[in-house]
Amino acid sequence: MLRLTPILLAILYAYAMYRFSSWRTARELNEKSTLLRDPVLVELIRQMAEALDLPRIKVFIYEIEPVNGLAAPDGRIFITRGFYNKYLAHEVSAEELASVIAHELGHVALGHSRRRMIDFSGQNAIRAALGMVLGRVLPGIGQYLAGFLTTLLAARLSRQDEYEADAYASALMTKAGFGVAAQKSLFLKLDKLSGGRGQQLAWMMSHPKTAERIKAIEDHEKKWSRN
Repeated sequence: MLRLTPILLAILYAYAMYRFSSWRTARELNEKSTLLRDPVLVELIRQMAEALDLPRIKVFIYEIEPVNGLAAPDGRIFITRGFYNKYLAHEVSAEELASVIAHELGHVALGHSRRRMIDFSGQNAIRAALGMVLGRVLPGIGQYLAGFLTTLLAARLSRQDEYEADAYASALMTKAGFGVAAQKSLFLKLDKLSGGRGQQLAWMMSHPKTAERIKAIEDHEKKWSRN
C-alpha cells in the first residue's frame, strides 16, 4: 500500500488541479466573452441546431487574439476574437468558421472534456510510477524521461480526440446541408492562421497533421457515399 501512495496522491493532485483549472477557465470565459450575434453565422448555427434536433446552440466570442475555437468544460462553445476577425476580414468564410463550431460541438457531444480529466489523472499516475522506476534505473534523468514519455502519451490521446471531433463535424456539416468542403479548405489555412504550428514534430503534436485530417474526412465521405 505504501508503494501505491505516490500514485494515489498523483491522481488526487491531478483531479484537484483539473477542477481548479476548470473553475478558473470558466471564470475567465465569463469575464471575457460575449454572445455571438453575427446574422450569417447565427443562421448557420441555427441550421446545425436543427440537424441535431436542438432548440438553440449558443456560441460566444472569447476576447483574445490567438486564432482558436474551444469547448469549455461546462459545454459552452467559443470562437476567439482573433478567429472572428479573420472571418470579418474575409480570410475565412462563414462556412469554414461554422466547421470550427461543429468541431467543438463534437468535443462536447463525445465527452472529451470529461475524458481528458480522466486521462490527465491517469497520466499523472503513469508519470509518478515511471518516475519511481526510471529514477532508480537512471538516476538524474529518470524523472525527465518519465515526463517526456507521458507527454508523448498525452499528445497521442489528444490527436485521437481531434480525429473524433473532426468526424463528428463532418457528419453534422453534411446533415445540415453544408458538406465538408469548407471543413477541408479551412484545414489548408490553419497552419498560416495559427502561426505555423504545423512545423512541430508530428509525434509531439496535440493535433494531427493537416493532410492526415483531410484524408480522414475524405475516407468518411467515401464510406458514406457507399452506404
